[in-house]
Amino acid sequence: METRATRFGLAAWSVLVIAFLWIPLLVIAIYAFNSSNIQSWPIPGWTLHWFRITWHNQEARSSFELSLRVGALTTGIALALGSMAAFAIDRFRFFGRESVSFLLVLPIALPGIITGMALNSFYVFAGLGFSTWTIVIGHATFCVVLVYNNVLARLRRTSASLVEASQDLGADGWQTFRFVVWPVLSTALVAGGLLAFALSFDEVVVTTFTAGAQSTLPIFILDNLRQGQQLPVVNVVAFFVIVVTVIPVALAQRLTRDTGVLRRGATAAVPTE
Repeated sequence: METRATRFGLAAWSVLVIAFLWIPLLVIAIYAFNSSNIQSWPIPGWTLHWFRITWHNQEARSSFELSLRVGALTTGIALALGSMAAFAIDRFRFFGRESVSFLLVLPIALPGIITGMALNSFYVFAGLGFSTWTIVIGHATFCVVLVYNNVLARLRRTSASLVEASQDLGADGWQTFRFVVWPVLSTALVAGGLLAFALSFDEVVVTTFTAGAQSTLPIFILDNLRQGQQLPVVNVVAFFVIVVTVIPVALAQRLTRDTGVLRRGATAAVPTE
């Protein structure tokens, strides 16, 4: 039986964990509004000056645009490959099925530096020049897993009898997908896509090995921290990375609480010929 002391202890531990994770991020967010170019506490004043400086910084803007472009392309690839793999694993039984599932999930468990080094070696071996697509391929290796896990979990919680009932009522493949499969999987796909975009947007290790001369926002931050230049601009860029990452993750977390049942009701009619 759960005692009051147990509940208090769990609540206190949860607060400590959240504080450990979020206080450093909040400090960086506060420094983005620091009127001084020196990080000190308490901060002497508040300003939006560094936001204007960052907006007119061509390197920061190009890095931001590249991060958005890579994130969008990676998300599209992850949605296509991840959903197809989830359907294959859930609907079909074949030799090596569990091994395929293991290989799909493995990249998310490997350190990013290992994946980046492996991809970098492959690009050199194949004679491929570094480009936006080499970054996208690197990010897609682990972003596919997020979509795959979300879609597979939703499929396993969805009764196959829904599809069978649709087919029994005379619906073709497109009608079954539109009126049965899509309403069930829509939130899982959107949540997986949001998580894939967030992970791609703030990935630094794989990008380092697959970008060549190009620079995404995490690489911009890393380079300027290493050189000790433009620290106020780095704080602003870090603030934007935090915001752009937190919003998709929060939305995805909210969507994954959805059970995925048909919103039109269990008795929704399936069009027939």
